[in-house]
Amino acid sequence: MPPAPLLTLQNIHQTFGGTPLLSGAELAISAGERLCLVGRNGSGKSSLLKIAAGELTADKGERVLQGGVTIRYLAQEPDLSGYATTLAYVEAGLGPGDDEYRAAYLLERLGFTGEESTENLSGGEARRCALARVLAPEPDVLLLDEPTNHLDLPAIEWLEEELRGLRSALVLISHDRRFLQNLSKGTLWLDRGVTRKLDKGFGDFEDWRDEVLEQEELERHKLDRKIVNEEYWVRHGVSGRRKRNVRRMRDLEGLRQTRRDERKVAGDVKMTVSQGEMSGKLVFDVENISKSFGTQTVIDDLTLRVLRGDRLGVIGPNGAGKTTLLKMLTGALEPDSGTVKRGANLKLVTLDQGRAMLDPAMTLQNALTGGTTSDYVEVGDQRKHVISYMKDFLFAPEQARTPVGVLSGGERGRLMLARALALPSNLLVLDEPTNDLDLETLDLLEEMIADYPGTALVVSHDRDFLDRVATSVIAFEGDGKWIEYAGGYSDMVAQRGEGVTAKNSGVKAATKAEVKAAKAATAAKKKLGFKEQHALKTLPELIAKLETQAAALQAKLADPQFFAKDAAKFAATAAELEKTQAELAKAEEDWLALEMLREEIEG
Repeated sequence: MPPAPLLTLQNIHQTFGGTPLLSGAELAISAGERLCLVGRNGSGKSSLLKIAAGELTADKGERVLQGGVTIRYLAQEPDLSGYATTLAYVEAGLGPGDDEYRAAYLLERLGFTGEESTENLSGGEARRCALARVLAPEPDVLLLDEPTNHLDLPAIEWLEEELRGLRSALVLISHDRRFLQNLSKGTLWLDRGVTRKLDKGFGDFEDWRDEVLEQEELERHKLDRKIVNEEYWVRHGVSGRRKRNVRRMRDLEGLRQTRRDERKVAGDVKMTVSQGEMSGKLVFDVENISKSFGTQTVIDDLTLRVLRGDRLGVIGPNGAGKTTLLKMLTGALEPDSGTVKRGANLKLVTLDQGRAMLDPAMTLQNALTGGTTSDYVEVGDQRKHVISYMKDFLFAPEQARTPVGVLSGGERGRLMLARALALPSNLLVLDEPTNDLDLETLDLLEEMIADYPGTALVVSHDRDFLDRVATSVIAFEGDGKWIEYAGGYSDMVAQRGEGVTAKNSGVKAATKAEVKAAKAATAAKKKLGFKEQHALKTLPELIAKLETQAAALQAKLADPQFFAKDAAKFAATAAELEKTQAELAKAEEDWLALEMLREEIEG
């Protein structure tokens, strides 16, 4: 008999503002289990984790924590108030018998002395300090809500190694696919208020989710057909059998009610970019630029060329000078030496990672219309009603008057995207665009960037995102040196031999593990699209059909009397055979190419 779970949530219900958020959600975590909790923004993941941590009481349901089990919870926005120093904050999280030296050790590994004032920390520093607090006790259960937010790549890679070495059971919420793939052994999907569990890691989740949704759609279609059949009976067969069939009428009403009550999957984000006038072919021509602040050299003798259509990823630890580089490229800051030539007709749109442009008192509608009282949003050369545009980004109509300050982190992220993408542009500068976005929105953002006709500069610590969108990356090498690598993050690791290391000697990247994983990660990013998967399934049938057609045509042409009887028809048949053979050859080549790609990805 397997041991009882350390922590169990059963039949959890939670309602906010009259809308059911959780309606029967469940969670069970056993010793040493590694579980990722996934779901759309606003689906209730953070609320479920808070209930698991005991920070929030559910409206209904049961929370069972085994006696003596220790639990630690990392909130999305940790509160360090009330503690004078970072060391005092971390030590306050230790329990009886915990190693007090581990608090100082973790702070040192994360770049702190322990004497820093908690009042002057940045968002990233506060997050690292909070991580030290929950990791120091080595609890039985560790609940982490977006632990990689505001962390740079060295910190993310260090955190992965630290979590691998812990014996704690883990429940992770993260938008970072690579982080989830590397750490999870099971997946809990929160969807429409309920949870489903997959006993495999995040790498297998998306295919499983798609299968579940396809089956639901099939069942929904069957229900619709049954309602149509019952309605036909009502109209044409009820008159002579009223008494016998009262029950059938009730059943029909029950079917209709089921259909009305059925909570469908939320719609997809519809991202469209307002395209500005096309820029020149050469966007940036950078020659030997350098920039220093006091004695610190941030950029030293950099030469770089960016062409229209490039998607340049900028990689480096915090403090390396990524923002300085972007400012010099776009003209907001001049280099100390060297030249930056900018192409013609550049129309720049920037996405601010800190959501600093959002006034918390402003309503969602006003934020989208630029602070005006208008009911319309100008999206390029189109005029869309603000409610329609809100729906494109998964906002409900009743949220139009909602203050920005009460939106979740994911909702604020979608709002920033909606504002940025409404402006005409041919140059996108995206500074940590993946923060707080759910996986479905990330997929669509990746597609939008891939289809964007202009140029994109992307600063990101999300390795999977860079692998999927970047045509090249420019990486910080230390001492002000930057080098451009073709491809995404994994390609850079394969060429460079290691990942990104910290600017100062605090957090170190796990380089050997990345080198070993680089080849597999490079293949993994080439995920077959829907059209490719469909072609791989249907091409064998098409090839067999074309082979049969070709054989039949050859048999006709082999008849020695055919030409003598009808020369014109013989010529037409010969032409048809040539066309069929050409189609067959192309289908075979397409299938072979897709099969080789599939083997590369899976192998």
